[in-house]
Amino acid sequence: MSVNDLGLLLIVFGFVLAFVAMIILAARSSRGSSQGRSAGLLLIGPIPIVFGNDRQSMKALMILAIVLILLVLVVMLLPSLLGR
Repeated sequence: MSVNDLGLLLIVFGFVLAFVAMIILAARSSRGSSQGRSAGLLLIGPIPIVFGNDRQSMKALMILAIVLILLVLVVMLLPSLLGR
């Protein structure tokens, strides 16, 4: 499997995952659960934007943002470290 095939597979997987999440959220909202907790994470390059109205969820998303940024840095720096 080439790098291009892997990249395409990851993109398709992301779209499928987002679609399934939308279906699950739509099903939950139609049941009438009015919990009122929400939070979201938007990564624009290395800049995380965390928003929401639930403090506990926002803390978890901030930790997730830090982990994702560190993971991206490792993946970006790994070829230069292995190339020596």
